[in-house]
Amino acid sequence: MIHAHHAVHAHDTDAHSVQVHVRHAHRRVATKKVQHVQPQRKVHHVKMTKQHINHNVDLAAQRINLSKFSHKLESISARRSSEKCARNVRIALETAGANVSNHPIAAANWGRTLEKNGYKQIKPAFNKPKKGDIYIIDATSNHTYGHIAGYTGSEWISDFRQNSYAVYREKDVEYHYYRLESAT
Repeated sequence: MIHAHHAVHAHDTDAHSVQVHVRHAHRRVATKKVQHVQPQRKVHHVKMTKQHINHNVDLAAQRINLSKFSHKLESISARRSSEKCARNVRIALETAGANVSNHPIAAANWGRTLEKNGYKQIKPAFNKPKKGDIYIIDATSNHTYGHIAGYTGSEWISDFRQNSYAVYREKDVEYHYYRLESAT
């Protein structure tokens, strides 16, 4: 009866030496080094279609609980602004199940993070907001980080309970309005 034992060590290359011990009836007969070549690994590339991306966005949208989002946003808001709107919206989104890893600091830059979580930019609907809607105001000369706020179903809240969506006095303020795709 012959038994072959291989001592395999991981290396960065595909070829490496393997020490082979051949035993016969539990006695060592011979030891020799042989060159062992690993087969080439096939790399499979997955082409992401629009359908795959939409499916992933749909799954992200299903993860977000708008009631948790609204409740958390209400519970951490203040009467006056502390200039931490992006922080509060981030915490509320995270509590609701959103993936906010690698999020931006500036409120004005949150669009991609929202889209990654199933939000879709739509024409501003301030006259018909839905629970979970979020708007972003671009940076201005007076507000270098911009602004972000979420709609709780009854009011717009950022880091404070806003009287309306219009919190800047500047004219020509640029708004970006987002709605969770599952809510449309």
